[in-house]
Amino acid sequence: MFLEVGNLDGLVVMLLLIMLGPAIILAIVGLLVLKKHKKTAKVLFILAVVYTIISFGICGIILTGY
Repeated sequence: MFLEVGNLDGLVVMLLLIMLGPAIILAIVGLLVLKKHKKTAKVLFILAVVYTIISFGICGIILTGY
Protein backbone atom coordinates (compact mmCIF):
# COMPACT_ATOMS: atom_id res chain seq x y z
CA MET A 1 0.00 0.00 0.00
CA PHE A 2 1.05 3.57 -0.58
CA LEU A 3 0.07 4.95 2.82
CA GLU A 4 -0.14 2.45 5.64
CA VAL A 5 -0.88 3.31 9.24
CA GLY A 6 2.65 2.51 10.38
CA ASN A 7 4.44 4.23 7.49
CA LEU A 8 3.60 7.90 6.98
CA ASP A 9 6.56 8.78 4.74
CA GLY A 10 4.28 9.50 1.78
CA LEU A 11 2.23 11.93 3.83
CA VAL A 12 5.32 13.82 4.98
CA VAL A 13 6.61 14.10 1.42
CA MET A 14 3.21 15.30 0.21
CA LEU A 15 3.05 17.98 2.93
CA LEU A 16 6.57 19.16 2.08
CA LEU A 17 5.65 19.40 -1.60
CA ILE A 18 2.56 21.42 -0.75
CA MET A 19 4.57 23.69 1.57
CA LEU A 20 7.63 24.27 -0.59
CA GLY A 21 6.68 23.36 -4.17
CA PRO A 22 4.97 26.59 -5.29
CA ALA A 23 7.55 28.75 -3.52
CA ILE A 24 10.39 26.98 -5.32
CA ILE A 25 8.61 27.37 -8.65
CA LEU A 26 8.03 31.08 -8.02
CA ALA A 27 11.69 31.57 -7.11
CA ILE A 28 12.88 29.74 -10.23
CA VAL A 29 10.59 31.81 -12.45
CA GLY A 30 11.84 34.92 -10.66
CA LEU A 31 15.43 33.95 -11.41
CA LEU A 32 14.60 33.34 -15.06
CA VAL A 33 12.86 36.72 -15.41
CA LEU A 34 15.44 38.68 -13.38
CA LYS A 35 17.50 40.00 -16.32
CA LYS A 36 14.63 41.47 -18.35
CA HIS A 37 12.05 42.46 -15.74
CA LYS A 38 13.60 43.29 -12.38
CA LYS A 39 10.37 44.54 -10.81
CA THR A 40 8.45 41.40 -11.79
CA ALA A 41 11.24 39.20 -10.43
CA LYS A 42 11.20 41.13 -7.15
CA VAL A 43 7.43 40.58 -6.83
CA LEU A 44 7.86 36.86 -7.52
CA PHE A 45 10.58 36.58 -4.86
CA ILE A 46 8.38 38.35 -2.32
CA LEU A 47 5.45 36.06 -3.17
CA ALA A 48 7.69 33.02 -2.73
CA VAL A 49 8.80 34.16 0.73
CA VAL A 50 5.26 35.06 1.83
CA TYR A 51 3.94 31.71 0.56
CA THR A 52 6.66 29.87 2.48
CA ILE A 53 5.95 31.73 5.72
CA ILE A 54 2.20 31.16 5.45
CA SER A 55 2.51 27.51 4.44
CA PHE A 56 4.87 26.70 7.31
CA GLY A 57 2.44 28.38 9.69
CA ILE A 58 -0.66 26.59 8.42
CA CYS A 59 0.96 23.18 7.95
CA GLY A 60 2.76 23.57 11.26
CA ILE A 61 -0.55 24.06 13.00
CA ILE A 62 -1.98 21.02 11.19
CA LEU A 63 1.03 18.90 12.14
CA THR A 64 0.87 19.86 15.81
CA GLY A 65 -2.77 18.83 15.96
CA TYR A 66 -4.24 22.12 17.09
